[in-house]
Amino acid sequence: MSRPDSRHPSVRTSPAQTPATTAKAATRRKFLLTAGAAGAAATVAAPAVAQSSGPITMRWQSTWPSKDIFHEYALDFAKKVNDMTGGDLKIEVLPAGAVVPAFGLLEAVSKGTLDGGHGVMVYHYGKQTALALWGSGPGYAMDANMLLAWHKYGGGKELLAKLYDSIGANVVSFPYGPMPTQPLGWFKKPITKVDDMKGLKYRTVGISIDVFTGLGAAVNALPGGEIVSAMDRGLLDAAEFNNASSDRVLGFPDVSKVCMLQSYHQNAEQFEILFNKTKYDALPEKMRAIIANAVEAASADMSWKAVDRYSKDYVEMQQKDKVRFYKTPDAVLKRQLEVYDDVVKKKAADNAMFKEILESQRQFAQRATQWENDTVVSRKMAFDHYFGAAGVAKQPT
Repeated sequence: MSRPDSRHPSVRTSPAQTPATTAKAATRRKFLLTAGAAGAAATVAAPAVAQSSGPITMRWQSTWPSKDIFHEYALDFAKKVNDMTGGDLKIEVLPAGAVVPAFGLLEAVSKGTLDGGHGVMVYHYGKQTALALWGSGPGYAMDANMLLAWHKYGGGKELLAKLYDSIGANVVSFPYGPMPTQPLGWFKKPITKVDDMKGLKYRTVGISIDVFTGLGAAVNALPGGEIVSAMDRGLLDAAEFNNASSDRVLGFPDVSKVCMLQSYHQNAEQFEILFNKTKYDALPEKMRAIIANAVEAASADMSWKAVDRYSKDYVEMQQKDKVRFYKTPDAVLKRQLEVYDDVVKKKAADNAMFKEILESQRQFAQRATQWENDTVVSRKMAFDHYFGAAGVAKQPT
């Protein structure tokens, strides 16, 4: 039996051990003891560090009134991020006007007055007209989902970053949430021909300002929350905003009973999630990855919610609010395309970025829309087969 080492009572040395092996064993014991102590210290210290740093908080604003479904979409995105990060990032979203006016969002986020926001790029039209190409116009026959495909896979993402950099905007932008085709708008009586637009005091935004001016209207750009009151006071004869749910909750049926469906002025629009770049770049890489995935999750969820809510409000506006819906005449739609072509040709001649984005969209659209038109069956035949003429908008008389 071996005897205990007097220096290390807990360690026994066998007769076969040499001084060298004993020294190695002692060195190993010292390393393990040191590592164990360091590990124990780290275990004790870690919760204290986490508790002292706490969650990252962000104050955002949307460009929408709190009652609008668009503000709900902004809250939906914030909740997804908050949930997916386990509360490590907490985004609070305020409604339009809480900190800055709706059209002031880009500047406020860029300066850091707000950490982020939810809106549409067309609201930044005054800063750089090319920003309106993300949705303001016919999209070269693409719908909003296809335009988002161009953005992610066709070069749009890089062009948008370049565009924001060109105007010194300290922001990170995530286009998301494809919108359905927007109505021509709300009128005192149905629009039956192109000349009916002439002289109307009409609300729209972005490149659509130029298009409707070309159609003869006197255009006034207003945020969503100000449109109905302007119509009620006679400051506007007609206006467009976006969809059945937003238009209904904002009160359009209270000031007009005639809505013209279908238009090319905003055929492919989507929303924008905006971060202050300094604040965003300071986030941990894992958190930035969560945000990117939350954007796409929110985009899909918004699309599904829109189908459900918009279709319900479309029916209720007819049955309860007594709104009459009409299809915009083809002559008006064709004239929109002609005027749009003239408008963007002039802007492209004066704005190199505008021209570059336009050409990129057109090249992608030519391929993508050819594929879509050749591949996707028209659902109109199936609709008529199952439901007949029910729900089809009336033709103006």
